[in-house]
Amino acid sequence: MVKNSVFSVISPKQEKKEEIKGSVEFQVVNFTNQIRRLTSHLEFHRKDFLSQRGLKKILGKRQRLLVYLSKKNGIRYKELIDRLDIREPKIR
Repeated sequence: MVKNSVFSVISPKQEKKEEIKGSVEFQVVNFTNQIRRLTSHLEFHRKDFLSQRGLKKILGKRQRLLVYLSKKNGIRYKELIDRLDIREPKIR
């Protein structure tokens, strides 16, 4: 159920789901779902230090993927950030 919504968020133009699973966008969406789930878990269980460690590791992995995507293709990076709403827009 969740994976079907992930596929629709990434790109509706691709037809094969097997091709999508290895993409950077799919991995970022998957990490974002895990981060949101762990964050809600940690709001209730504040002293769960192993989950905090896991959350930090996932945050680092997602950050590295986003840096890679921003260097490789800035347009896809901006579209993904807008869809997932994970960065705040810069106000100048």
